[in-house]
Amino acid sequence: MRLFDKIFGQGEKAKSQENGNQFKSEKELIERYGGIVLDKQLHFGDIIGDNNWNINISNAEISFGDEFVFPIQVLGTISHSSQTWLWAWANTQSGLPESIIQDALALKKYGEENQIDLLKNDTFGFTAEELHLMGLVASGIQNSSAYYICDYGQGAMLVTIKSDQIEKTRTDNHLRVMTVFPQLISQFEVNHKLALMHYLKDKGYDVSENGSQLIGTKNQDTVTAEFDELSRLTRLNG
Repeated sequence: MRLFDKIFGQGEKAKSQENGNQFKSEKELIERYGGIVLDKQLHFGDIIGDNNWNINISNAEISFGDEFVFPIQVLGTISHSSQTWLWAWANTQSGLPESIIQDALALKKYGEENQIDLLKNDTFGFTAEELHLMGLVASGIQNSSAYYICDYGQGAMLVTIKSDQIEKTRTDNHLRVMTVFPQLISQFEVNHKLALMHYLKDKGYDVSENGSQLIGTKNQDTVTAEFDELSRLTRLNG
């Protein structure tokens, strides 16, 4: 069974009016947000380096060493033994303050409005590897600076982070497209052409099409991609 079939189920639809686009399937959420979220994740990894994480739920913060302290929202947790995901808003035993689960509640509302089981069902079977898919979708919809998986042995907690400190240090790395996009299409089943178009636009490129080519230009930088008749990437230059 394919990854998206397993997590989302078949035939479910999602819609959004954001930027005038309607997302007609959950897969399109990955096409819409996958590139820019992975780009942000690489930048976040560069910032925190090898520092260990520590969470302070009372302060709604996560720290990486003494230098980096960021505000968080808790999305949910996964149990490694049962391989079960539980949304933070459904975890009544945890005593989490409502202020720290606002992103989770917003995603629940989004799921209910668009009939997305992944976002509206309180618990379901899930693996640790699939946490990155959840983080990507959630971080994209919520326009987070990053997401982070806090593995504590028996399970893992998924959090989103929004921080001016992270945003101010983000640089316009043209060559990162050549690293991020191949990773995206190797991990997720998406329409390559649509996913790259969204990613380039999110990075501020002017995007045009010329037959089987997609061309993104920004200042003196150019990205040129070629696709086959099924919109699969055959060449990426920049």
